[in-house]
Amino acid sequence: MVARIYKPAKTAMQSGKAKTQRWVLDYEPEMARGIEPLMGYTSSADMKQQIRLYFETMEEAVAYARRNGIAHRVDASNDRKVRGAAYADNFKFNRRAPWTH
Repeated sequence: MVARIYKPAKTAMQSGKAKTQRWVLDYEPEMARGIEPLMGYTSSADMKQQIRLYFETMEEAVAYARRNGIAHRVDASNDRKVRGAAYADNFKFNRRAPWTH
């Protein structure tokens, strides 16, 4: 079973960077989820899917995986480039793009 080490992206409902600073170690699923025939619930017998470990740095996560003999894959984080813009910049006199409405 391979563990994935990554830095989570922010959700669509977030405007800030909360919960995106720590690195996460998740296990990839060994078996596909199945549909329970009576009630239609989706379930799995793979208990490692429930484990999620958080680390402050990528090096700590990799060291933990190596120390415990866990095969791992590191996914590089794609940090978004945020330009510092204020709401008042929409109404500046010398805007780059013309005001259209």
